[in-house]
Amino acid sequence: MNEDFLAKKLNEREKVNSLRTLVLREDKIDFCSNDYLGIAKNNLLYNAENNMLAHGSTGSRLLSGNYELVENTEKVIAGFHDAHAALIFNSGYDANVGLLTSVPQKGDVIIYDKLSHASIRDGIRLSFADSFSFVHNDITDLEKKMVTASHTAENVFVVTESVFSMDGDMAPLVEISALCEKYNAGLIVDEAHATGVIGTRGEGVVQQLNLQQKSFARIHTFGKACGCHGAVILGSDSLKKYLTNFARPFIYSTALPPSAVKAIAMSYEIFPAMNEERARLHKLVNFFKETALKYEVVKSSTPIQGVIIPGNGEVRKIAGILQNNNYDVRAILHPTVPKGSERLRIVLHSYNSMKEVEQLLKLLNQ
Repeated sequence: MNEDFLAKKLNEREKVNSLRTLVLREDKIDFCSNDYLGIAKNNLLYNAENNMLAHGSTGSRLLSGNYELVENTEKVIAGFHDAHAALIFNSGYDANVGLLTSVPQKGDVIIYDKLSHASIRDGIRLSFADSFSFVHNDITDLEKKMVTASHTAENVFVVTESVFSMDGDMAPLVEISALCEKYNAGLIVDEAHATGVIGTRGEGVVQQLNLQQKSFARIHTFGKACGCHGAVILGSDSLKKYLTNFARPFIYSTALPPSAVKAIAMSYEIFPAMNEERARLHKLVNFFKETALKYEVVKSSTPIQGVIIPGNGEVRKIAGILQNNNYDVRAILHPTVPKGSERLRIVLHSYNSMKEVEQLLKLLNQ
């Protein structure tokens, strides 16, 4: 088969400086990863018992891949997050796609924040429901869309992230939840970047605001502050039963192996007590926010700090300067973010020192 059509698309990306390549991580100062609390960096989930557990689950959960450890871990997670039930998925991407392709049906409407993660958007694209975006964190625009949808839709679902992965800002969940109550809509919140970080025990924004019983579904992922892999959907017993029957990424994927699920269970034993790490992290966040930079910085009170440097070429150049100075900071390019909002996505961690952050800020201001 002639593969010129592949080369054409790759050349188009190269011309606008947005061609992605895989890069091995070097031993630089980490301002890039989502390992907010250092659970992965410090290898906190390793022990001899975990290493001896099976690295293969042999099948999907509905066939040979279900076992006592995964069911018990789901119960622990549901209890921690004050949910009726929990269902583990192999990744956050699988969880979002599984939920959004199976629950909203033809005749339903999904209204989602315009800056929602790609996994949310892909799940919506594959759904039979109609969908509309609302302006990022704009309550007025959301209500306008909800008024229209409430007249025609069987069911309305509102989807947002609690902490946005590229901007680091937080959704106005109190106001969004109130609108969902007003218009009888189901609230779906992706808590990927809040898990372990937001709340007194890292429980996330929804619980911090005491909105857990007003949410239709919550998605927590384990590949960030939890330091392992996988995700969970929290909701009612009926939702868990429904997803077990209709969520294709759950039904047709080989289940996570016991070694992976044990790591999840261990993380839920560890991160709730990491109060010192969360305190150090928030101290660094406040210091970063209070330091004047010559570039625009997205308003964020979370570890994700977006430094806007328009243009793929320019933001790559600045990232290169930082990397040459031993700082692992990556450029986020268009089309991942809208044209003109290309940025450095600087991620702060509990293990970064104040001196490292100070030096990083000095380099940015040169």
